Amino acid sequence: MFDAVRNNKRIVQGFLVLIMLPFAFFGLDSYFNGGGVGADVAKVGDVHISQQEFQQALREQQDRVRSQLGQVDPKMFENPEFRKAILDDLVNRRLLLIEAGKRRLFVSDDAVRNAIASIDAFHENGKFSNQRYEALLSAQGMSPQGFEAQVRQDMTLQRLAGSIGQSGVLSNTVGERILALQTEQREVQEILLGLDAYQGKVQLADDAVRKYYDENSKRFETPDQARAEFVVLTLDGLEVKVGDDEIKAWYDGHKDRYQQPEERRASHILIATEGKDKAQVRAKAEQVLKDVQATPAAFAELAKKNSDDPGSAGQGGDLGFFGRGMMVKPFEDAVFALKEGETSGIVESDFGFHIIRLASIRAAREKPLAEVRGEIEKELKASAASRKFAEAAEAFSNAVYEQSDSLQPAADQFKLKVQQSGWLGRQADPANGPLANPKLLAALFSDDAIKNKRNTEAVEIAPNTLAAARIVDYKPAALQPFDSVKAEIASMLRNEEAFKLALADGQARLAELKKGEDKQAWGAAKRVSRMDSSRLPPPAVPVVFRMNTDKLPSYAGVEIRGTGYMLYRLNKVEAGEKLDDVRRQGLLGQLRSLAAQEDMQMYVSALRSRYKVEINEKALNSSER
Repeated sequence: MFDAVRNNKRIVQGFLVLIMLPFAFFGLDSYFNGGGVGADVAKVGDVHISQQEFQQALREQQDRVRSQLGQVDPKMFENPEFRKAILDDLVNRRLLLIEAGKRRLFVSDDAVRNAIASIDAFHENGKFSNQRYEALLSAQGMSPQGFEAQVRQDMTLQRLAGSIGQSGVLSNTVGERILALQTEQREVQEILLGLDAYQGKVQLADDAVRKYYDENSKRFETPDQARAEFVVLTLDGLEVKVGDDEIKAWYDGHKDRYQQPEERRASHILIATEGKDKAQVRAKAEQVLKDVQATPAAFAELAKKNSDDPGSAGQGGDLGFFGRGMMVKPFEDAVFALKEGETSGIVESDFGFHIIRLASIRAAREKPLAEVRGEIEKELKASAASRKFAEAAEAFSNAVYEQSDSLQPAADQFKLKVQQSGWLGRQADPANGPLANPKLLAALFSDDAIKNKRNTEAVEIAPNTLAAARIVDYKPAALQPFDSVKAEIASMLRNEEAFKLALADGQARLAELKKGEDKQAWGAAKRVSRMDSSRLPPPAVPVVFRMNTDKLPSYAGVEIRGTGYMLYRLNKVEAGEKLDDVRRQGLLGQLRSLAAQEDMQMYVSALRSRYKVEINEKALNSSER
């Protein structure tokens, strides 16, 4: 529905849960630009997903994971399942964009501008700052036009998600039953058979510690480390100038780009037909139309009262300005047939029946050069800088390769600073800046770089950013002396044996309890629910709520690694306390949100069946790692 997502955040959240790569408004430029070199990784209908797009998405997700989790094992990113998940997200996005286009779901310029203006990153002193906006985009290597196109597509997908999510229905009966299960109270008692109680019974063989050390020596190695120097070549570091004549020539040669088509601002009242009797809905629409015709000035109030479009009803039905091709065809045809201030009759679309009022018309016009000069200058500078960077990148790569015993010649040639690192390990650490890049680290710790202290190749560590490094000092991996780790090994082996004893004792006790022989000294009773299970160890939660309730008391046991064995006795199962209406409705809303997520997942699965999806497994697995 028009603007449905704007006031229905739960459904949008459901959509965002489905898409692992969030629509973050940054670094997604490759999603919207075709092309790329090499075999395509996938094909969705007639749309191709190139190696370039896949690699960009892969890098972005890697950066996102590192920013959230800190130091991460690079091998995680080499996992085929991780790579396949990235590709699946790209495929899903393509499918949804194709379907949104077929539904003619588009977003107006005003909606895009409002969305961008609401992003906190572009604010200064609580207000949107155009200067900050342009500076941040420039830092990401993006133009305002590209970013706005990207936001428009994200919002289009969100609008599609809203229309699908609103069609999902969670019955009150099912919702109430789920709530009853969530709030159900269980009274349990527990016994912990902790490791300390069994330590005295553990007998280690005299040579057990030494044997473990010898057989697992790799576990006791300190990893190798290196200090390095490095240089970084960036697009931003290249100075590019654009003259007034060049800007004027570009404007004169591309005036078609600066034509502002006619836009119209309209308000509507939607009487939705989804899941309703169409005749009854039409009858209601006709009555609302009569009310509008009787009091035209009350259109906004009637929209707030009667419209089923949650995105615009609160604004009196206002949809802002939009051009042709941005609304479904019956709606668009009606709007562009009206005169300013006129109200339509009943207009039928896939969403239901509309009553439309045309508020104003913004005539088509050509944007003057003065209005778009800054935009053209930035675009020409970006284009010139890209060409210049491509030339510089080749020369930089040659310089670090041909004079492999020093980075200084390349630094001198491109006026770069040779920077020094502290001690580095093979694992990526975001604190190490450019040297946190897994590919650059792998090159730095290659045999040739370690033995001969040669420059690494020039590695692309980010879009339009190359770096090369060289080891200046190296510490090889070393085995820790046996005496320094033997106490640690002994403690670990004793705990393992104590755990085995606790497990055997716990299982024997559980068998007796299930026979009806309960002679255990249970702890104090505690009440827990699925909504509030914090008083249980995480491994025990699913076990406790799967315990048999047909005959009480019932018993269960849980292994808690590193702690011991837990025995549980379930005494009572009672209905939870009645929730107040606000909390109850909030929880039901969350359940409906989950139902909307499932609907979206089913919808995407159906799209995969409708449109032919081809995955190039060879290209996926052989693409640059």
